[in-house]
Amino acid sequence: MPRKFEIAVLPGDGVGPEVIREALRALEASRELTDLKLETTTYSAGAKYWLGKGRRRHEWDEETFERCSKADAILLGPIGLPDVVREDGRPVGSDVVFGLRMGLDLYANVRPVKLMNGVKSPLAMKGSGDIDFAIIRENTEGLYSGIQGILSRGGEDEAGVDVRLITRKGAERIISYAFRLSMRRKGAPIDRKRRVTCVDKSNVLAGCRLFRSIYNDLARRFPRIEKDYAYVDAMCQWLIRRPEKYDVIVTTNLFGDILSEIGAALQGGLGLAPSANIGEKHGMFEPVHGSAPQYAGKNVANPTAAILSVKMMLEWLSGKSTDKQLDVAARLIERAVVQSLEKGEGLTHDLGGKASTRQAGQAVVRNMRLLAQKED
Repeated sequence: MPRKFEIAVLPGDGVGPEVIREALRALEASRELTDLKLETTTYSAGAKYWLGKGRRRHEWDEETFERCSKADAILLGPIGLPDVVREDGRPVGSDVVFGLRMGLDLYANVRPVKLMNGVKSPLAMKGSGDIDFAIIRENTEGLYSGIQGILSRGGEDEAGVDVRLITRKGAERIISYAFRLSMRRKGAPIDRKRRVTCVDKSNVLAGCRLFRSIYNDLARRFPRIEKDYAYVDAMCQWLIRRPEKYDVIVTTNLFGDILSEIGAALQGGLGLAPSANIGEKHGMFEPVHGSAPQYAGKNVANPTAAILSVKMMLEWLSGKSTDKQLDVAARLIERAVVQSLEKGEGLTHDLGGKASTRQAGQAVVRNMRLLAQKED
């Protein structure tokens, strides 16, 4: 008998509840159409939650982290609001995001970049078959490791220090993840070669020299995958000039964060960009975009990234389970998203269309049902 999967849901702030609502509708449809055993539990967390706590402010309930750690997967909406910060200047929401990433050791940030039919790339002469790569970013160290401080003298902030940490353990496991992912993919669009591109700044930074040397050591274990290198500044322009060359890109935390924003633009915008945060035992899935409070409550945000994050979640659960219906459900969601975009049913304002958040989500669910009927 198939097991039941427990999903912890944190809708977040701004447009988060709206896009996560549509993602959950797609998840519910996949449960109905494939007979999956799924149960979701929603928890409050983030800036809005913090504001409601008055003097004793917390970003989430004390038990929420424990509940997330016991769930089979986590679906996270965008956390934080631009003007909501702590007295030390830290944005409210970071305790949730980094608490989950670090607390659950979600070391691999996975951001697929795929241009789908029905979406125009900002690059002239590039079609849906030209852009299909994944950026694998180390998620627990680098400049985001939290080794930082402000030097204050006489009431004036004089200096800020951020320490970049690159460890052998961190580099080895993220680079290994990238090579293993490439083995499961179909290769780069330009030549169908499996290729892992190491992106660093090893001509200047010691941590990057360590990262590249570990990449070279591990690459020997994957002789069927082509090695490739780029300095991060050059990579920014190569992604725009020749995105079809790339299959899997592996890099450090900050560099990956920056390159992922370029990737999101190539695939049509942040509203189409899902992501995963993967560890040895846990997985968290979230749309790349922020909370966009200026659009909250207007029913105009694009839910596609959140829906595709659910697709990534089902794929990840499939790799940890014998339930084949997980893969069936993931493929159903992806095909329904593509059909909605091709028909123009799911084009929200950011894609030049007029669909509302709800209408875009409804179009995906409707196409899921039509596809399932054809297969019966």
